[in-house]
Amino acid sequence: MILGQRLRQGKTGSPKGAARIVGDVLATLRRMNIGSSVRPLLRADSAFYGHGTVGTAIKSGADVSVTVRMDPAVKTAISSIPEDGWETIEYPNAIRDEATGRWISKAEVAEVPFVAFRSRKIAERVEGRLVVRRIPDLNPNKVEQPTLFDVYRHHAFFTTTDKQTMGTVAADKTHRAHAIIEQVHADLKGGPLAHLPSGVFTANSAWLVLAVIAFNLTRTAGLISDRAGRLARATTATIRRTLITVPARLARSARRITMHLPAAWPWQAAFDRLFTATHAPPHVSTN
Repeated sequence: MILGQRLRQGKTGSPKGAARIVGDVLATLRRMNIGSSVRPLLRADSAFYGHGTVGTAIKSGADVSVTVRMDPAVKTAISSIPEDGWETIEYPNAIRDEATGRWISKAEVAEVPFVAFRSRKIAERVEGRLVVRRIPDLNPNKVEQPTLFDVYRHHAFFTTTDKQTMGTVAADKTHRAHAIIEQVHADLKGGPLAHLPSGVFTANSAWLVLAVIAFNLTRTAGLISDRAGRLARATTATIRRTLITVPARLARSARRITMHLPAAWPWQAAFDRLFTATHAPPHVSTN
């Protein structure tokens, strides 16, 4: 689901306005009152690693998991990790050793306590964990001759999640899953955002709002109709093709409209669930 959207000019940098939209989205989430005791988690790439965005998320009651830039402070923290502090993780092409129960992989993770934004005032510094994933650099400096020691590429991110709740491996796996937002972008660009309709900025902003509303309604319809099946994770194009663009025939008789759906229709059960949920009588309170 998309809780917030903002149309920006193409020449605008990614961090501009990020703190404001993060605050607005988290405020919307609080007003929804979904009843969950789990703290929201803001996941973002290194473009949003700044006190404005991170500080706003923390003040709004959320945790963060943000990729960091390899500045001197981060490199110093990584170099302080002992060699026996690295843990092998399940990774693409990893092999599980049945004898030891460990994964044989070149990917390893470790973490070290870290204080972000040390150059700012003490009250604005943020304490957390620096989680680092390292993989061998198979082509360091494009030198074909093998090196005496392994040369690694490091990918680090800063997180404020509780280590007891989310360990090092779990935090790394959770952070790597943040790219799912790219699927949402692709979904929108494959539909209403394939071409903005106007040369007027405000008109395009309104178009973006309508596109997000349509996206959320369509995704909700897919989840209601097929919660544990294909439509629960389908794109909006698939949901439109299976549930909205229905090859039905309308007939009128005795002042009643009857919709005749095709026989042996594979999405009949999903459509029935959606129809029952959306056309159910309103709930009447007896208090």
